[in-house]
Amino acid sequence: MDRNTVIGLSLIGLIIIAYSIYTQPGPEEIKALQHRRDSIEKVEQLKQASAVKIQQAKPVDTAIAPLSDTAKMAIEKEKLGDFSSWAEGTEQLLTIQNDLLKVVVTSKGGKIKHAELKGYKTWEGKPLQLLKSDSSGFNLSFSAQNRIINTSDLYFTSPPITGADSTVRLRLQVTDQKYIEYVYSLPKNSFLLNFSINVVGMEDLIANNASYLNVDWKDDVTSNEKSIENERIATTVYYRFSDEDIDFLSESSDEKESLKTRVKWIAFKQQFFTTALIADNSFDSPIVETITDKDSKTSVKKLLASFSLPYDRKNQQSYGMRFYLGPNHYQTLKKIEDLNLEKTIPLGWGIFGWVNRFLVIPTFNFLDSFNINYGIIILILTFLVRIILLPLTYGSFKSQAKMKVLQPEMNELNEKFKDDPMKKQQELMGLYKKAGVNPLGGCIPGLLQLPILIAMFRFFPSSIELRQQSFLWAHDLSTYDSILDLGFKIPFYGSHVSLFTLLMTVSTLIYTKVNMQMTTATNPQMKWMMYLMPIMFLGFFNNYSAGLSYYYFLSNMMGFGQQYLFKAFIDEDKIHAQIQENKKKPVKKSSFQQRLEQMSKQRGLQAPRKK
Repeated sequence: MDRNTVIGLSLIGLIIIAYSIYTQPGPEEIKALQHRRDSIEKVEQLKQASAVKIQQAKPVDTAIAPLSDTAKMAIEKEKLGDFSSWAEGTEQLLTIQNDLLKVVVTSKGGKIKHAELKGYKTWEGKPLQLLKSDSSGFNLSFSAQNRIINTSDLYFTSPPITGADSTVRLRLQVTDQKYIEYVYSLPKNSFLLNFSINVVGMEDLIANNASYLNVDWKDDVTSNEKSIENERIATTVYYRFSDEDIDFLSESSDEKESLKTRVKWIAFKQQFFTTALIADNSFDSPIVETITDKDSKTSVKKLLASFSLPYDRKNQQSYGMRFYLGPNHYQTLKKIEDLNLEKTIPLGWGIFGWVNRFLVIPTFNFLDSFNINYGIIILILTFLVRIILLPLTYGSFKSQAKMKVLQPEMNELNEKFKDDPMKKQQELMGLYKKAGVNPLGGCIPGLLQLPILIAMFRFFPSSIELRQQSFLWAHDLSTYDSILDLGFKIPFYGSHVSLFTLLMTVSTLIYTKVNMQMTTATNPQMKWMMYLMPIMFLGFFNNYSAGLSYYYFLSNMMGFGQQYLFKAFIDEDKIHAQIQENKKKPVKKSSFQQRLEQMSKQRGLQAPRKK
């Protein structure tokens, strides 16, 4: 990118922001629009009132008598066959719970009405519930007597059986020897809810050509956090194939995937909580989908999964599974056998994930064991990371100091060979070789630090430990902090002011300026970009995790301290003297330098021929 491109992009951005602000409706326009909406609402109300009056004015047709109970039963019999007696009933709620989880099961459809996590609250302070009855569904469907039977439409009965593990049984019972049974049991101190479907004596009722029972599972995830936008970009469907390979649907856009194979589990993963359905064996040919209503203020995403259970037409056939209803806590998910559910936490791919799993998380958990404030934990964690990176940072600073000492000689070579780039490069490489300076010495340590910076970027927004943990003015380190609500939205920035983000941005700009002073021969366009990047990130981090902005701010401040410490130990005069001594020593040309010289000679020979 040259200077004109950078200036052009900056002007385009400013024009877009100015146009967005300029085209916002003024107070009078807003008032006029509101008046128009009120008028339309009044007209609709009058229309509805008129329609009601007309309906009331019509004479009642007494010729049509209400259906008798016998007629209703005949209709249901035709619709549901032997299952018609379960089409009507009274909803019963049955509760099973332990110290971590409270699950309420409803007899209507036999599904989970809601599951309450006892140790967690929503950001509004309300009980945190998963799989709410008005937004979730679980349906077993099959073909019977030329009809499609959906268990979600039927009322189960509950025999009064309760064991030590808090067990609930729900049945759709045709006869004593013919029924479909759902069994729920909740062990102590566990987020795993055991669930099994028992099909007994149904082989003569289920269609002869039916080799599968179909399951439809869905959840319209409702918002539990302060920022529904951050929830949306972290909510999707995960699944694990039988060969332990894990995949997921896109988090940024709606997607539908027909897998055409078997999976071990399907997880409806939210920002900080997960509802997963785990098969004892496997689920066949699942179809998974995400749907987003971006205009909704409560619905995060609709998550859907459909799959098949093989039916072998045995007299008794059982399908064992388990629900995981709990937090996205790495150690908690890691302990659940070898299911790899912990991989639903987005810690980053490749080396970034390794840094989080083997360095950041163990260190964080160790500090957390001392029961200190999470703001202090982040401070200590930042200090430890800076200590680990100290040799790399020192090497980078020393390399920059050497390049600074060589700057006058480099400028002379640039001026002398400004019309011959090849010769200039050759002379510069010779200067570096004689002086014993690596021109990439300042870049390589920075690249080695990059995995930790990116790992932290993934760790903080997905760390449930920071959820609803306050520090200074931030009430929740897992989401943005706000010291001022603007009352209006600024494009690319937001409607609030995050102080941690401002501190991070200002410290980054100062840190960049200090590094620029140490860096030699910096391209002017590159300087522009280095200063522009923190300002561009201001809008992004303004709505991001306060813990992450706080970490980057601390890292910058500690970086300042390290630089002042290095200056006290690094003497540029001594470095200059050492470089002069190195120049006196014989230099062995590298293969790269030899190639440069050869190319330069060939170019010199070609010039007379062209002339």
